[in-house]
Amino acid sequence: MAMTSEPFLRVQNGDVGKAMALCGSVSDHVSILQIQNKQEKKPGTPPPAPVIAPVIPRPASPPPASKVTVAPSLSINIPRFYFPKGLPNPSTNNDDSISKIEAAFSSMEDEKADIYEMGKIAKVCGCPLYWKAALFNGAGGERTGVVSVHSFIAMWRKLLQNCHDDNSKFMNLLAKPGCGYLEQEDFIPLLQDIVDTHPGLTFLKEAPEFHSRYITTVIQRIFYTVNRSWSGRITSTELRRSNFLQTLALLEEEDDINQVTDYFSYEHFYVIYCKFWELDTDHDLYIDQKDLARYNDHASSNRIIERIFSGAVTRGNAVQREGRMSYAEFVWFLISEEDKKIPTSIEYWFRCMDVDGDGVLSMYELEYFYEEQCEKMETMGIEPLPFQDLLCQLLDLVKPEDEGRITLKDLKRCKMAHIFYDTCFNLEKYLDHEQRDPFAVQKDVDNETPEPSDWDRYAAEEYEILVAEETATEHLQEGSFEDDYDGDEVISAPEINNKMDKLVISNLTA
Repeated sequence: MAMTSEPFLRVQNGDVGKAMALCGSVSDHVSILQIQNKQEKKPGTPPPAPVIAPVIPRPASPPPASKVTVAPSLSINIPRFYFPKGLPNPSTNNDDSISKIEAAFSSMEDEKADIYEMGKIAKVCGCPLYWKAALFNGAGGERTGVVSVHSFIAMWRKLLQNCHDDNSKFMNLLAKPGCGYLEQEDFIPLLQDIVDTHPGLTFLKEAPEFHSRYITTVIQRIFYTVNRSWSGRITSTELRRSNFLQTLALLEEEDDINQVTDYFSYEHFYVIYCKFWELDTDHDLYIDQKDLARYNDHASSNRIIERIFSGAVTRGNAVQREGRMSYAEFVWFLISEEDKKIPTSIEYWFRCMDVDGDGVLSMYELEYFYEEQCEKMETMGIEPLPFQDLLCQLLDLVKPEDEGRITLKDLKRCKMAHIFYDTCFNLEKYLDHEQRDPFAVQKDVDNETPEPSDWDRYAAEEYEILVAEETATEHLQEGSFEDDYDGDEVISAPEINNKMDKLVISNLTA
């Protein structure tokens, strides 16, 4: 019996192994072994210990979600705070304004007004006198030559309905239909009316060839100061932040236009144009790099002049004419050169010095421009300061936020941009700064009392020099030496008038 049971057990155990391989469960394996052991259990064999299946803990169930009571949102009424065309005034009585306009037109022949009579209508509307050209053209007068009471009232009602302050009204009157900005040509009718009617410019009636030059100069000065984005388009925000409308209104009160130094001064125009005339030897209203280098006896470095002609200071969509600078571009250069403290001038020269266009002035760029200064000083017998020493002085002067990198923001904040720029590319002014008392320089920076700008001082001084030269020339021509002088050899400011017929009309967008 024992002999037969042993092979049986071996066979059954083999079957058990197969079952275990097929099932793969621990409890199944234990059950099969128990069954087989019961069939072959020998007498006296103790019963196997009971197998207790492991207790697998069940994951705790999450607590029931509590109901969140959401309070109904409160309706908050935020009043409108942005009024791009001015804050409407409900108490304004437009009917009263219309009645006054009708009464003013009734005193005119056929109830129609020309450009000169429009001044009376402008005052009735509560507008500055020199808005009259804008009002005239806005009501269709440019096409017909006169404006009827009906066409003007229709225009004025629409203007009052959509525009609620002087800034938005002015933009609406001057801008092209559908445009929310002003371009250079939009100012021409306004400025032509000023030339024709302002008492301080009556002498220009005898020199109509100068009208376009004066208008070009004023427009460039307007965009130089007002168009802070350099886009070539003045937005409503830029106009509102400027003093242009206030200055335009001042023309009505000031008969001497030279007292209005912002934008309109004829003396400033005279200085700018005479400086350009001296450089423009062929008088085609364009100068090249060699011509510009002669300005102020070659004071500016050749490298900075190359940067000017590279297109670094081109505005808006204008294209830099290869190797040529127009009169309009010269206006920007001259103001920037003679007053390096004003924001546009600081931006102008930063663009020129930022050779790689990465928005910062690196030490390599400073060294690039200072090298030519060193060469000039050595030619003059002056020992230049080593660049490493100069660099320490410039960094102490500017105090940039990031060491080794000078940004436009740094130069505007330090109030020493004029010294910084002159050190890099204007040798004459750099040497003047070196000879000044540093405490006097700091006193000028800290002085907050209103004083004439560097540009105003320059223009006044140069105008006196030009007038003195003109007077001396006249005395020579009229004196005892009259026979010894050939009038054609003396090129004075008055003779510009006799040569203007050879000039072409300036391109305002150049």
